[in-house]
Amino acid sequence: MSGSSSRERWNVRASQIARRTHNPIRSIVENIVVEPNPNKPMIALSIGDPTTFGNLRPAKEVLEAVHESVTSQLYNGYGPSTGFEKAREAVAEYSSSEFVKVEAKDVILCSGCSCALDLCITALAREGQNILIPRPGFSIYRTLAEGLGIVVKSYELSPERSWEIDLDDLEAKIDESTAAIIINNPSNPCGSVFSRDHIVDILNIAARYYVPIIADEIYEHMVFPGRTFHSLASLSSEVPILVCSGLGKRFLVPGWRMGWIIIHDRQNVFEREIRKALQCLSQRIIGSNTLIQGALPAILRNTPQRFYDDVMSTLHMHSKLAYNCIAKIPGLKPIMPGGAMYMMVYIDIPCFPEFNSDLEFVQRLLKEESVFCLPGQCFDYPSYMRLVITVPQSMLEEACQRIQEFCERHHYKTAEISRRNDFMDNEIPY
Repeated sequence: MSGSSSRERWNVRASQIARRTHNPIRSIVENIVVEPNPNKPMIALSIGDPTTFGNLRPAKEVLEAVHESVTSQLYNGYGPSTGFEKAREAVAEYSSSEFVKVEAKDVILCSGCSCALDLCITALAREGQNILIPRPGFSIYRTLAEGLGIVVKSYELSPERSWEIDLDDLEAKIDESTAAIIINNPSNPCGSVFSRDHIVDILNIAARYYVPIIADEIYEHMVFPGRTFHSLASLSSEVPILVCSGLGKRFLVPGWRMGWIIIHDRQNVFEREIRKALQCLSQRIIGSNTLIQGALPAILRNTPQRFYDDVMSTLHMHSKLAYNCIAKIPGLKPIMPGGAMYMMVYIDIPCFPEFNSDLEFVQRLLKEESVFCLPGQCFDYPSYMRLVITVPQSMLEEACQRIQEFCERHHYKTAEISRRNDFMDNEIPY
């Protein structure tokens, strides 16, 4: 027997989705080929994983909940594609407040917050349409959208206003093909926390142009003392919003891959198609981690407030330490965050004539001082670098000291003063 195929050789090609998928952070980081200074221990201020150094650990109540889930033997099989009812009820209760009521039917459990974002973008936007994302912003939005043939348009954040959205720019970027706006609050990479008034202004724009919002709130409630987190959904009665969040950051367990989507739709805009679309897309992953689903009710109910407070007190202390140190370094300008785990630092590149870009700056910093920060290019924002502030305090102090020494060597003014002083010290007196 012979088939109808006329193939005469192997010709296996990658799909369009695979060829269009690109992760800027991975591309940049993996192409940094410089070796750290072998005489100095490596300090990575680049990894957005609060568990890396072991100084930040989940609450014992969280571990106990997972242990009970495992030993019960009730969660070894597949669950419903959107999650077990009790787990979704627990997320609904956790996410409800006096301003917004969430029901289990509004919750879809996912394999981490990145999976939640993937489902939301895929459900809302078609090939050729566009979504609006923040600049600077987390690169996963672009990676997920462009792989699907969705156009990405960036709206500007304003560093001089603690990274608030440039509302005029946001409004100008909306057109007939705009399928959704992604709002990230609190922010990665900026650590910014939007005020209530600013969020209301954002919602007013979305309502005026009838554009739904995807709210990336994985850092929800991770705000420093004196700041307040306002969920977009708690302030909107008109705009349909898909909130993406999860356990990873706030509970210090990113590897457990437990995220969720919460559908906020008081005007029933999503009722006809989007709810069904999200349910269908969730079937592609056949549900999220069932062991963690089994533990979710106890995790969300039993984790004490003092755990959250202690974590944020530590991160706040670290942010002040880093800010106060870096603010004194010639050629650098840190922007104080209001929450999350990050700090953006402006690099005055002309003050460092040996370097042409933020990428060259961080490469040499890695080579000479074994301190690794992500260049602003990773977030579509040149002339900056992002620091992670979750490392142990002693390590953060050491990193700041090394960054200062590096800048003093390469900053054109301080380097010149140092050379003059060396000349004077070495000059032979007559």
